[in-house]
Amino acid sequence: MLRRNRCAKLRCKRTLVDEFELIRRFFDRGGAAAGVVTGIGDDGAILDPSPGTEQIQVIDTLVEGVHFPHDTDAADIGYRVVAVNLSDIAAMGGRPRWMTLALTLPPKEERWVDDFASGLFSAAREFDVALVGGDMTGGENVVATIHMTGEVARGAALLRSGAQEGDTIYVSGTCGDAAAGLELLQRGTPDDLLAERFLRPRARIELGSCLAGRASAAIDVSDGLVGDLGKLLQASNVGGEIDIDKVPVSAALTQRFDKADAIRFALTGGDDYELCFTACEGGLAGIDDITAIGRVIAGDGLTCLRDGAVVEYEASGYRHFA
Repeated sequence: MLRRNRCAKLRCKRTLVDEFELIRRFFDRGGAAAGVVTGIGDDGAILDPSPGTEQIQVIDTLVEGVHFPHDTDAADIGYRVVAVNLSDIAAMGGRPRWMTLALTLPPKEERWVDDFASGLFSAAREFDVALVGGDMTGGENVVATIHMTGEVARGAALLRSGAQEGDTIYVSGTCGDAAAGLELLQRGTPDDLLAERFLRPRARIELGSCLAGRASAAIDVSDGLVGDLGKLLQASNVGGEIDIDKVPVSAALTQRFDKADAIRFALTGGDDYELCFTACEGGLAGIDDITAIGRVIAGDGLTCLRDGAVVEYEASGYRHFA
């Protein structure tokens, strides 16, 4: 199903290359994939879902100059567009299965397309996700969209709307690294560890699966911890309190920024793709790399506290490039 747009061919190495040829060379990896009856090469994919499951459908688009800098490596773009969709599947406790790709390209060297495909399949292989179709066309900027299908046991999906008064609020990993990494990239003084968190986020698929049936609500942190937790609380019709000194930050972040900036990144920076979730106290024994940062309360809205005093932080989330 991955096919060319009828109106144009793509320009590579200063020559017009048929999209079918690009698809054949870079995206049709051949071989059978679980649950794929018909994949790339037809008008549509035919898929065979697992018995007893419900499907999760997610989609995300990355636009050059909006969601990533113009000079971002093609392999990192390919990896990232898959990873951000994997993160949505993780937040719902699902298992990723199949994806389709819509790719718009300005004139590019064939090496660029090869590198993009390499990054895309690198992310997909980590969780056995099969590319089963899509579309390619020419345009002024790189625009990459992934639509991904996941599965979850019937009735077990994690939603944003299940948090209850008295639940503990948790977050996985560390917060703020990706936004800090992006800022350093833009300054021209990159930090390898922080840049990696932005360019190649790690989807929390295993954690999401562990949380299914144990957490009451979950969301992935794409637009900043304060903003995304606020969305979860609003969907659940409850309020929340977090202690900002309990929000986990990495040594890499505190080594490059002072405490105030580190906290700012941790609370309002985006693109970490960690999971923020709620659960009853003691309900998550045995799960590693998670931190309790607050609690769900009656009412609405999110309150940030330090030493018991309210600290004001705008829930603006991550701001993309202008």
